[in-house]
Amino acid sequence: MCKVPAPNRARRLLISWENVLSFIKRVAVLGMLTLLGACQSIDQKQPLSQEGFTELKTGDSVQTEVRYFSSENFVGEVIDGYQAPVVYLTRAAHEALQNVIEEAESLGYGIKVFDAYRPQQAVDHFVRWAGDLTDVRMKAQYYPAVEKQYLFRDGYIASRSGHSRGSTLDLTLFDLSTGVELDMGTAWDFFDLSSWSESRAVTIQQQSNRGLLRTLMGRHGFQPLREEWWHFTLENEPYPETYFNFPIR
Repeated sequence: MCKVPAPNRARRLLISWENVLSFIKRVAVLGMLTLLGACQSIDQKQPLSQEGFTELKTGDSVQTEVRYFSSENFVGEVIDGYQAPVVYLTRAAHEALQNVIEEAESLGYGIKVFDAYRPQQAVDHFVRWAGDLTDVRMKAQYYPAVEKQYLFRDGYIASRSGHSRGSTLDLTLFDLSTGVELDMGTAWDFFDLSSWSESRAVTIQQQSNRGLLRTLMGRHGFQPLREEWWHFTLENEPYPETYFNFPIR
């Protein structure tokens, strides 16, 4: 016959098992983080010239609007690692982008870049912000249809970004004769299904404008991201496993 433990003893056993399970969970999480760190390197202090990065210079056909160096972004403040309104790319991505610029010019368009290389510390800033469910000051402008608690689940925020590898950029097109951006149907960094590259929630003309951008970028070696019409990565990026962390300044 099984002997039932006294109530106090049973309670102590339950608490003991809860402690054991909690310990196991902590060990598992630490193990996963260690494994992730071993698989994905983060370069903290690599100089630009030696690591093959270069600055994208502005001109008649190239505009930049580095919103992460301002409060005009989904967080609502200057993002960690952005110490100047400068755009960096790997030399390989920069070279390929020059071909995009040249072809766009022949069609009467220029490019406007919102972001390119993004330090890992900026991505960490996004993660911290996403964990603070009380900070929704920019919700109406950037994610009106998404509850902040679901930003991770829905893929809008992640602990790693291809931008930190240096060959990904966010951009749009503008008319060289007027300086006006082409209407893409949504703003940059708008967290919504309507921002998907081939969304049918936007007009035919807006779909056509997105298609033009995809065609120009694809013709010169950049792959689009399905969920963001503005996001492109160099297909043969030089640092596919390295997530850099030097500040933009």
